[in-house]
Amino acid sequence: MVEPSNPKVPLTAQADILGLSRSSMYYTPVPPSQTEVAIKHRIAALYLEFPYYGARRMAAQLRREGKAIDRKTVGKYMQEMRLHAVYPGPNLSKRQSDHRVFPYLLRDVRPSAPNHVWGMDITYIRLRNGWMYLVVVLDWYSRSIVSWALDDTLELPFVLDAAHRALTQATPEIWNTDQGSQFTSLQFSTLVLASGARLSMDGKGRALDNIFTERFWRTIKYDHVYLHDYATPREARQFLSQFLSVYNERRLHEALGYRPPAEVYFAHRDCSLSDERTESAKLSSIL
Repeated sequence: MVEPSNPKVPLTAQADILGLSRSSMYYTPVPPSQTEVAIKHRIAALYLEFPYYGARRMAAQLRREGKAIDRKTVGKYMQEMRLHAVYPGPNLSKRQSDHRVFPYLLRDVRPSAPNHVWGMDITYIRLRNGWMYLVVVLDWYSRSIVSWALDDTLELPFVLDAAHRALTQATPEIWNTDQGSQFTSLQFSTLVLASGARLSMDGKGRALDNIFTERFWRTIKYDHVYLHDYATPREARQFLSQFLSVYNERRLHEALGYRPPAEVYFAHRDCSLSDERTESAKLSSIL
């Protein structure tokens, strides 16, 4: 939308038209240093092993490994990476001032069929010289990936893209997320509620409220991401696409009776559709 080289409309005028800060028009992103990349990769690995570590203990662990870093910097990095220590924090019911936060609807609820409960979350994917962010929509009953998207920023569009593509497959009864700004945004909540789904959100600092998605993150990190060294975003997208296809269609899941997630997802969904057709046929014959 911005055209720096347009001779007829100067950047200041373009900023006024778009409602942007004039100084932001001249901002050039500075790539992260190799030190920052390495520390973030190490934080991501430590978080999988110690998900209850907050910034203070994470910084202490890094210092024990010889990395000179303070707690505030670790806290900043963890926030950028969307990593939060797993523990019951205070003020869990406190609402954000600018975005609506929905209550958690899944306490004592057990997913009973495909599309009963979907979980949606974002995780950090390391590259050789940087990182990207992966968002997935996971069917909790079958553990099947309904849709996913990969981007190099945490901006809203890639989340909305994954949500739109998931809704072309089906509509869940309950759609669960955390309280990240992408999910509390008006655009996302409007999309979900307009589909007929109920929106549920984890309490702050309660990663285990989204336990099935958290388990999937461990699977993809240990079984794939940490076994590869993505050089470019294109390479990461290619290999992740291959892994997610294998995960859905071929990887046997113990909790599913050693069947792959897609088999369970589509078998139950097709049975439900068949039952609906049978009931419709019976009703027609009666009428």
